[in-house]
Amino acid sequence: MTDLQTLVERLEKAVGRLEMASHGPGAHGGYGGGSQNGVAEYVQAFDSLLAGPVAEYMKISKEIGGDVQKHAEMVHSGLMTERALLVTASQCQQPAANNFSSLLKPISNQIQVVQSYREKNRGSKLFNHLSAVSESIPALGWVAMAPKPGPYVKEMTDAAMFYSNRVLKEYKDVDKKHVDWVKAYLSIWTELQAYIKEHHTTGLTWSKMGPIATDGGSPAPPPPPCGGPPLPPGPPPPPPPTSANSGGDDPASRSALFAQINQGEAITSGLKHVSDEMKTHKNPALKNQGGPMRTGPKPFTAPKPSSAVSPSQKQPLRKDPPVLELEGKKWRVENHEGASNLVIRDTELKQVAYVYKCVNSTLHVKGKINSITLDNCKKLGLVFDDVVGIVEIINSRDIQVQVLGKVPTISINKTDGCHVYLSKNSLTCEIVSAKSSEMNVLIPTDSGDFNEFPIPEQFKTLWNGQKLVTTVTEIAG
Repeated sequence: MTDLQTLVERLEKAVGRLEMASHGPGAHGGYGGGSQNGVAEYVQAFDSLLAGPVAEYMKISKEIGGDVQKHAEMVHSGLMTERALLVTASQCQQPAANNFSSLLKPISNQIQVVQSYREKNRGSKLFNHLSAVSESIPALGWVAMAPKPGPYVKEMTDAAMFYSNRVLKEYKDVDKKHVDWVKAYLSIWTELQAYIKEHHTTGLTWSKMGPIATDGGSPAPPPPPCGGPPLPPGPPPPPPPTSANSGGDDPASRSALFAQINQGEAITSGLKHVSDEMKTHKNPALKNQGGPMRTGPKPFTAPKPSSAVSPSQKQPLRKDPPVLELEGKKWRVENHEGASNLVIRDTELKQVAYVYKCVNSTLHVKGKINSITLDNCKKLGLVFDDVVGIVEIINSRDIQVQVLGKVPTISINKTDGCHVYLSKNSLTCEIVSAKSSEMNVLIPTDSGDFNEFPIPEQFKTLWNGQKLVTTVTEIAG
């Protein structure tokens, strides 16, 4: 049976080579659908995407320059890597899962390059641009997201909205070039969704005729020269080795077995009779004789992997050095732990403060400042005098914010545990929250104490015939 299956596989490969040779030059490149000049139809459609919104995005990024331009070049490299995979899919049959993961590795590596650049440049004045790209670049992984690659790209696009909206807000009335940059970048993923819906609705489309793709991303056997004879099939696989102990399957053994079976009722004549005195359940005294009873072989247990390094010998995670410095117009406060006396003085109206990864610390911002952002902080206390723009709290936990002067807006996003102490001059402050919990606002009283009010977390939405109406849900305790 194995020899027959091997022969069929060799015949199929030979027929495939003959068909490729008969189609003439460039014919092997069009397995993935209709082709022109040896390029599959869906590869040509992807090239149109590269020549359209991607080219516009690259052009505007070059005009902005700096970190945005460098980041855009990395994104472009990722898109070209994906194009190479599309070409492979148009020429080859779908490989096994383990080989497919090897084909995806170049795309995965490029995604990590884009995201690492953002992490290494948190002090960049174009950090919001870098973040919008970094949050959405995993959309390149749609090729592995069967059966719903399109919704996956949309989900990644939505992840970029938070930072892209910040770019729009910052440059809307300052530099239209950055607004066009946001539109060009988001249009890449919008066009990609339409492309996937047309050509890869339920997953990456593979050729049904070509050779199976290999780790290198190319067909397993290279196509023969145009017009030349097909390559001869390889030698058949060697026969399986015969075991020296397989003598029990020879004709003599089988004949003896059938002879015993054909005895009928006489087959039990050779069995030994077991009396009641020989049964342990009839004669309990037998249980204490002959040592411990055998209960059969022990169940199989997988051997525990031997670790070369014990947990106590593992190297501790590298900690970035703490930073408190003014870089241009941005105050950077990063990586502080257990610091209770962090102070920013001599502030100006055009300056902003960015607080990142500070744990169990307290920061006091004196004077007027444009905005303050807390990102990925835990158990942090923030005290400030006046903010003319916005105070943002993102991806944080157990935060306490106290306003001594005025602030128009406080934004809380993806944060668990946030207490906001308002002053009498900041009672008109707007508090905007999303995807957060355990939020409380404390209002000062005439006696100097504070009254605590929780921010609602549960809502009820109803259709009134014309629109959706959302109200706060009162939970009866």
